[in-house]
Amino acid sequence: MAEEVWVGSWRPHRPRGPIMALYSSPGPKYLIPPTTGFVKHTPTKPRAPAYSFRGAPMLLAESCSPGPRYSVNPKILRTGKDLGPAYSILGPTTFSPHPIPGDYFPEKSTKHVFDSAPSHSISARTKTFRVDSTPGPAAYMLPMVMGPHTVGKVSQPSFSIKGRSKLGSFSDDLHKTPGPAAYHQTDVQVTKFKAPQYTMAARVEPPGDKTLKPGPGAHSPEKVWQEHGPDGWGGSR
Repeated sequence: MAEEVWVGSWRPHRPRGPIMALYSSPGPKYLIPPTTGFVKHTPTKPRAPAYSFRGAPMLLAESCSPGPRYSVNPKILRTGKDLGPAYSILGPTTFSPHPIPGDYFPEKSTKHVFDSAPSHSISARTKTFRVDSTPGPAAYMLPMVMGPHTVGKVSQPSFSIKGRSKLGSFSDDLHKTPGPAAYHQTDVQVTKFKAPQYTMAARVEPPGDKTLKPGPGAHSPEKVWQEHGPDGWGGSR
């Protein structure tokens, strides 16, 4: 039996339960994501908007041009050289009937000699598709699913609200309504017995002398005078 070892007043013995010091762990390597700030914020909590202050803009130089550092030839314009026609004497050209080494371009023969992936290019729009005659999405009308004109289903009864009639309303102008004299009175003799009717004839003249007689203005008594004579009264002017 082994001798028991004591450390002061404490005797070493086997642990009654697991002790973390007996196991290897990464230590305080993993941290809980913070709930403040914007960077590495915990995804389980809402994050408030964050703002930052922008630095001062860089000061621009007073002059951005390079200055008179380029010596441009005054005979060169935007359309070319401002020079007169110049001619030179060219020697005779020799044409070789056989190709020379510089006539070949082996770097361009790769796609013809070796297998290559298909290559595609985007061409310009052709003239036939400038005016497209095919119908668009708005050219098709789907059947209605609401209202009395539905297709393929029984429609429910629909009602509408009619506006207020202007006839007899509070805004109706009574001045335009017909008066009592606008209606024709029906003759009562059409539907009832006709009463006797009488007329008054013209004045009837009695028969007599129809010759013209003088009236009161036809006599002039002021023109008559009489004097007393032996034979009586009488005489006229």
